[in-house]
Order: sequence, then structure tokens, then C-alpha cells
Amino acid sequence: MSIDIFVLGGAQTDFSRNWARQDLTLFDLFSDVITDGLEQARLDPVDIQVGHVGNFVAERFANQGLLGGFFGHVHPDFAGLPTTRHEAACASGSLAILAAMADLEAGRYDLACVVGVEMMRNVPGQLAAEHLGTAAWAGKETDGRTYVWPSLFSDIAEEYDQRYGLKREHLSAISKKNFQNARANPFAQTRNWSFTAQSFAADDQANPIIEGWMRRHDCAQVTDGAACIFLATAERAKTYADKCGVNLENLARIKGWGHTTSPMLLSEKLEKTRVSGGHMFPWTRKAITDAYKRAGISGPQELQGIETHDCFSITEYMAIEHFGITAPGEAWKAIEEGITEKSGRLPVNASGGLIGLGHPVGATGVRMVLDGARQVTGTADEMQIEGARTVATYNVGGAATANCSFVVGA
Repeated sequence: MSIDIFVLGGAQTDFSRNWARQDLTLFDLFSDVITDGLEQARLDPVDIQVGHVGNFVAERFANQGLLGGFFGHVHPDFAGLPTTRHEAACASGSLAILAAMADLEAGRYDLACVVGVEMMRNVPGQLAAEHLGTAAWAGKETDGRTYVWPSLFSDIAEEYDQRYGLKREHLSAISKKNFQNARANPFAQTRNWSFTAQSFAADDQANPIIEGWMRRHDCAQVTDGAACIFLATAERAKTYADKCGVNLENLARIKGWGHTTSPMLLSEKLEKTRVSGGHMFPWTRKAITDAYKRAGISGPQELQGIETHDCFSITEYMAIEHFGITAPGEAWKAIEEGITEKSGRLPVNASGGLIGLGHPVGATGVRMVLDGARQVTGTADEMQIEGARTVATYNVGGAATANCSFVVGA
């Protein structure tokens, strides 16, 4: 990293809320999270010099584009603020963070607001699935699939099973862990849900098949939500720390990042690694190891926590290997040894992840970094990982197409 980028704070909405049922709009989501974030971070609107918005598909769900224009309606002091919107499917929020960091590193500005937002529960489930399916290659990956993403990630599970073997109980353990972790998260969509042992079994009543390997509780939820963070240069962070009476060294900072984009077609990605061997998704692995290198760490042994994309249980299963916790084909070992549990050596998704917390697509990458910042500053409350000083994230768009990873430390 050429210069330190500090996280001054932020906020997220309650992911259990259905905003349309309350006659609220995408703008209300956007406005509420920024207003709350400013208050929590002890910043004023006039302090913000640039805004970046992560959003995937507002045109489909809300018939709304040009989301940066919302800033001027949140507060009069935002009028004239330079803003940009960023899209990379489920990794849209991470792309907004990367762009804001680039602005700060270039010296254009010294304090940025990054907001990720998605409203998705205002349409029927099948239509929501069709909207979300636009991140796959239309006509090449979408035809003949009722639910595009459960189907494609079932294909990943099937390919993995053919290469290494895959047991349903290991996928179920991931889902069960993340739902359990979500119970301690006051923002989680499923925090008050109830489950039985059959909820995680191959039970067609309690846990019906959605597509192939993917059953109901292998899948993240369709969610309304927003998250925001405020990023600052070291000089601006020092001014902020002095004003607020805090130690600069106690502020969270983004220590490293990685970003890759692989060919869109899942079949092409799988075919290449079927021949070459190693990790199933080498560009995912590269994004994570690039983040390690920029942060000056050698691997997962220097982490105390991970917030990773678990749009499906198989996604977290694959992430265990791509973070380097185990070798390819051996993620089951980490699950059986309890390494990724909240009480384990390297907790994964203490927040509940996408399965337990919820997945408002454009907000997820921003929310991950916010949770990482809370962990390393000891402000994660009931979700706190004891002794957390360095946390990594992985956020994916499409079927391992857009890959973004951050290392957050204090």
C-alpha cells in the first residue's frame, strides 16, 4: 500500500426490514444509512469531499439510476459533491471502496463516503431471481435455469464433488454456523429465526431443494439493506483523531487489497482449472494473496477473522481453501476441526455472513469492511472475536468473476 487509508466509521441498516412494506423507497435506505453513519462517526456532511456508491441493479428493482444524485437530497451540504456509481454484481460495494481509495491515494480528496445499497424485497421471488440473474451471461448461462444462481453454484458443488468429493454435512455445518452467529448480530435478517435439526438436513420439507446441491438453508437471503463507511488519508485521519480525542493508532485502516476479474462463463473457468489443477478459481486466490502481499502478511495464520462471501454454503466452503486455511480439496478438515467457528482458531463470518445476516447485493462489500473495522477496533459487541487485530474480507460478483479482497487492521 502506497499510503494508509483509514476507516473513520460507518453504519448499516437493519437487514431484517422490508422497506417497501413500510412505504419506504431506495432513497430512504440511502439517506438513513448515511445520516446514521455521519452521526456514529462524528462527522458533518460538509466534511465529505467525494461520494462513491456501490449498487448492482436498482434499475430493475426500483426503476432508478443515477444514484449519486441522491446525496444532495440527504443534506444540503452535499449539493455539488462529486459522486460516482460502481457496478460489479455482488462485488459492487467493494468496487466503490477501491475507487474511493484511488481518489484518496491520488491526492484528489482526503475524506470519502462509500455507500452500498440494494432494495430487493419489493418484487416477487421469481422476478427477483430474474433480476439477479443478469450478472450471468444472458443466453449462455441463464437459459433453462429457473433460479440462475442456485443452479450455477450447484454446478460448482457438483464439479468440486467430482474432483475431490463433497459431503452435505460439511455444507450444512457452514449454514448452521452462520445462522447461529447471526443470532448475536442486531442487524441480521435471520436473528430471530427458529430452526430444528431437520432445518439443515436433506429433508425435503424442512430444507427443500432449490437447485441441485443447493437446499433452502444453503442459500443467502433476498435482502433490503445499505451500509456506509468513511475513508480518510492519514493526514485527515490525524486531524479527525485529534478533534475526537482518540488515538490514531486505534483507528481501523485498510492495509491491503486485491482485485481480479476472470472470464464470465463458469464453464470456461472450470474447464481451464480441470486441466491445470490447483485451486478451482485461481483468480479468486490471486485477489486474496494480492491483498495479503499489500498488507505485508504471509497468509491466514496472521489473521484473527475473515468476513467472506457465502451467497451459498459452497461459496464459503471454497473460500476456506482460497484463503489458504487448507489445501485444495481439504476444506472439510477446517470444518470438522472447528477452525472457522466463532470459538475457533480463525472465525469465519462472525457477523452471520450472507446466509445469516443477509445479502443486499450492492451493500455487501461495504458491510464486510465495516464489520472488519469493528472487529479490529474492539467495537463488534456480541460479535467480537477476542484479540482481533487483522481481519480479511472476500467479496465476489457472479460465479467467481469479480473478485475483491481487503485486509483491515488497527
